[in-house]
Amino acid sequence: MFDEEVYRKLFVEESRENHENIVNNLLALESGEDQQTAIDEIFRSAHTLKGMAASMGFDAMEHLCHSMEDVFSLIRNGGLEVSPSLTDLLLTCTDVIEGMLDAIEAGENPSDEQSGPLVQELMAFAEEGSPVEDLIPPSPTSPPEPPREPSREVGGSPVYRMKVAVDPTSTMKDVRAMLLLQNLEDIGKIRSTTPSRDKIEDGIFDGTFEVVVESDAGEDALRTIASGTELSLLALSPLESYLAAESMDAHEPVETPESPRAPAPQVQKTARPEKIREIKNIRVDIERLDRMMNLVEDLVINRGRLEQIAKKHGIKEFDEALSMIGRSVSDLQNLMMGIRMMPLERIFNRFPRVVRDVANHDGKEVEFIVEGGETELDRSMMDGLSDPLLHIIRNAVNHGIETPEARKAAGKPVKGLVRLTARRDKDNVIINVEDDGAGIDPEKLRKKAVEKGFLTPEAAASATKDELIALLFEPGFSTSDVINDISGRGVGLDVVKKTIESLKGTIKVESEPGRGTKFELVLPPTMAIIDVMMVRINGRRCAIPVSNVVEVAHAKPEAIHRIGNSDAILLRDQTLPLYRLEDMFGRAEKGDTLIVLQNDGRRCCIVVDYVDGQQEVVVKPLSRIAGYCRGISGVTIPGDGDVVPVLDVNTMI
Repeated sequence: MFDEEVYRKLFVEESRENHENIVNNLLALESGEDQQTAIDEIFRSAHTLKGMAASMGFDAMEHLCHSMEDVFSLIRNGGLEVSPSLTDLLLTCTDVIEGMLDAIEAGENPSDEQSGPLVQELMAFAEEGSPVEDLIPPSPTSPPEPPREPSREVGGSPVYRMKVAVDPTSTMKDVRAMLLLQNLEDIGKIRSTTPSRDKIEDGIFDGTFEVVVESDAGEDALRTIASGTELSLLALSPLESYLAAESMDAHEPVETPESPRAPAPQVQKTARPEKIREIKNIRVDIERLDRMMNLVEDLVINRGRLEQIAKKHGIKEFDEALSMIGRSVSDLQNLMMGIRMMPLERIFNRFPRVVRDVANHDGKEVEFIVEGGETELDRSMMDGLSDPLLHIIRNAVNHGIETPEARKAAGKPVKGLVRLTARRDKDNVIINVEDDGAGIDPEKLRKKAVEKGFLTPEAAASATKDELIALLFEPGFSTSDVINDISGRGVGLDVVKKTIESLKGTIKVESEPGRGTKFELVLPPTMAIIDVMMVRINGRRCAIPVSNVVEVAHAKPEAIHRIGNSDAILLRDQTLPLYRLEDMFGRAEKGDTLIVLQNDGRRCCIVVDYVDGQQEVVVKPLSRIAGYCRGISGVTIPGDGDVVPVLDVNTMI
């Protein structure tokens, strides 16, 4: 029988995918993009949600999905038009479904307290649409249907034979099969199954089973139901065709038990490519991947330890074995990093709804374009990236895009444009959020900076455009004159910057008044294992990410000058800030080696005793007990077991 907790977890995971599919296609339906495909996708996901909720006993969700399905059917049949009010209602339903899934994931059983009124509203819309007989089988008093061939009907309705395969990699093939049978019973009557229903429920079958079902819904509905997650429809035919072919079919004991057991080559040809395709994709609990990554990190650390031992003792056989182990560890590390990479569309998919809601709230028309969602990023960075992007996109619509009247007066298209793009650039991931709105007015920033006490009138008067834009990332700085529930509370972009920097990334803004604004985020694809340069400062070791190192040079005392309260050095006809890091490592007796660092086009130098070399290390974040330390991004443990700080160049420059 079923393991309830495993089944509940599987239900939540798949229901979230169907929920997201409904939301995205509702937005596509509203915008007029390929409406037929959108409504088919919505109907399929709503029907799957309903059937799964019914099988789990979540009645409130089942009733809500059933009412939504009725409305979607009317839209698909042309009996009801998509209006803004209907879209708002359906999106509200999806919000309630999302809340129900949160409750189910927490071990609760959602009630109909919120969904009940929505069901009534959906029923009111359905009553205004086409006749309900389009959605239900005809009653005995309905006009007679055209006569069918007697061999195709049992009890007055067409009968079909379906052959379905469950993905061989599925860990719950009995659950998959029973969900399909449950959904089929919603639109018809199951006449027989092969093997028997009891055996299917107990999982005693090879993954392929047959169903003879009586239904008025038609072949398209049957195909939709049988095309669920981890299911493949191998064959579907009316009973007449099935009877004619029974002598060649090895899987038909129900209708003609005495028929010979001959192989069915056509079915095998259909099934084989499906199995090959499905095996390429499996579900893995993310906690398992995290544990595997920890083991890989331990291997990398111990590999460094073994390399030091081998160097100390100089044993040839040991060196050869270690070389082979090192290659295997590197391959395993690269493979593990690849598995952890996820497409950015996982978080991008939530933003079209955000843009729509903010635009409706502000009375604006906005076109939202997403490109590069297939670009991959490490899973550990995805969670931290979602909220900063959400805030930037909301600001683009709320602050950036003008009202239709203002855009028309400025000679712009009435509909504004917000574009979200992602791409790989060498070793980084570049994410841009740009709009064609009003842009950022430097003079307004200058005025606000003086009003709020961020700059003196003299400093504000001489501030450059870039210096003024940088104020947007200061805590408490806001250009909004009105405080609302979307923006204007003086918080947000400072937190965005800190979050991006915690991900070892950078953020910058470009803006032209009247033409729009662009936020550019530059992120490393992963943070866990990096190449570093080991250096000594005042006898203590620290690591610097190689990606930030420009060059190593000799420090000439005559080239060092005092400018204000800090030092600078003239190097290659360029004056660079010089840091000795004495507050971190203490005052060094000597130090004549310079490390030139670069981040986002800006450079500086640090003074070190000497360079130990370059190696690959695992970077661990500082513990919650230690807290945040400016200038340190984490720690690493090389082969000798010491704890070595890793410099955060982003916060130094």
